[in-house]
Amino acid sequence: MEVPQMTVAPPVIEKLREIVGQQRVLTDEASFQQYGVDRTTLWSPSPGVVVLPGSTEEVQAIIQLANVERIAVVPSGGRTGLSGGAVALNGEIVLVLDRMNEVVAFNAIDRSVTVQAGMITQQLQAFAEQQGLFYPVDFASTGSSQIGGNIATNAGGIKVIRYGMTRNWVLGLKVVSGNGDILELNHGLVKNNTGLDFRHLFIGSEGTLGIITEATIGLTRPPKELSVLVLGVVDFPSIIDVLKTYNDGMELTAFEFFTHNGMEKVLAHSEVPAPFESEAPFYALVEFEALSETQLDQAMSLFETCVMEGWVLDGVISQSLSQAENLWKLREDMSETLSRWKPYKNDISVNVSRMPEFLAEVESLAAREYPDFELVWYGHIGDGNLHLNILKPDDLPVEQFAGQCSVASKQIAALVGQFNGSISAEHGVGLLKKDYLEYSRSATEVQLMRQVKQVFDPNGIMNPGKIFDAV
Repeated sequence: MEVPQMTVAPPVIEKLREIVGQQRVLTDEASFQQYGVDRTTLWSPSPGVVVLPGSTEEVQAIIQLANVERIAVVPSGGRTGLSGGAVALNGEIVLVLDRMNEVVAFNAIDRSVTVQAGMITQQLQAFAEQQGLFYPVDFASTGSSQIGGNIATNAGGIKVIRYGMTRNWVLGLKVVSGNGDILELNHGLVKNNTGLDFRHLFIGSEGTLGIITEATIGLTRPPKELSVLVLGVVDFPSIIDVLKTYNDGMELTAFEFFTHNGMEKVLAHSEVPAPFESEAPFYALVEFEALSETQLDQAMSLFETCVMEGWVLDGVISQSLSQAENLWKLREDMSETLSRWKPYKNDISVNVSRMPEFLAEVESLAAREYPDFELVWYGHIGDGNLHLNILKPDDLPVEQFAGQCSVASKQIAALVGQFNGSISAEHGVGLLKKDYLEYSRSATEVQLMRQVKQVFDPNGIMNPGKIFDAV
């Protein structure tokens, strides 16, 4: 596949202005820095132009122009990703979806809503709540991430154990493919057995096949009377025992974990109180619906079982909404708190049953080869998703730290491969993880991905260099 040129000539910029309007084509450096990068910090953005379309038809016209001129296009949503999927490095057209943020249609009977791809996730959640319904995909960046980006990376979050990934809630898509066609995929149907479902190719495709412009999203009833337990657990294998005990005994809406050294940092840099006086090396956060005293009694009975088995040292259950919120902050404030240490992050997954063995292997690797590195673990333990944070020692230059972590990441990716896991559980591959893709996908699979891209994006203009390089 020929790599498209990475320059935007003045005549092309004028044609873009004709499509979207004079004020919606940006060429200043501040706009390049704002729109040409996501939350990764390893690359300096260098786009050629930033364009803000307002409709599917305008997106189509931009993609058609890009094909004629052989100019690459990088989609830009909320720019909250951590894999470099929205980074523009080589003079590309950055296509920003911020203006496309409206509700297109709502159907109370079907419990579905069609929204433009630039809608902020939190706005969709608020709309659902106004209708007495619930959009359950939830994570720390809901206040700034966009639905199109969530779909393009198949975002997960804290409720996957109960509600699944973004993929589970996408009933239909409107997309502009890389060759400039507008496709209406699945029309919001629950059942549709008419051959290949291209909707699922675009979910998780990271903008490499085309641009998602609208999505029909399924909604559900909101959970009621949520209670939160935080448990101090003696070791990581015991967390799996606690998870099985609670999964067998009741339906959960979330099951998270974090390490004591991570919680210490949250407590030191916030006003959140410690959950209890005693300390434990690991903590589990359990959320469930307490619709009756029976369910509360069951939760406490399971807690007592875990204590008797020697898995749990202490615990606390929320007595109010504010206390539940504070308990959640112990986990949800972790990423922001750790940012002051400039952590090197790994977003990985293995089967839940193999998590203790995998974590022990990584800890052994770090102790053997990186004794000065502090590791902080947290994640969505109920679905096998681990967030590994390697904290930079104060006396180690950032460049040297990044170099060592790059080596460590390849070693960790090799371990992921040995466990048949995924080198990216939530944030996609982007630029950051494409060198490690071989540890999760076979050469045949990667070649098939390239062939699929060729079908939808024959000129290779869509987000080139992300997931895999052109060949």
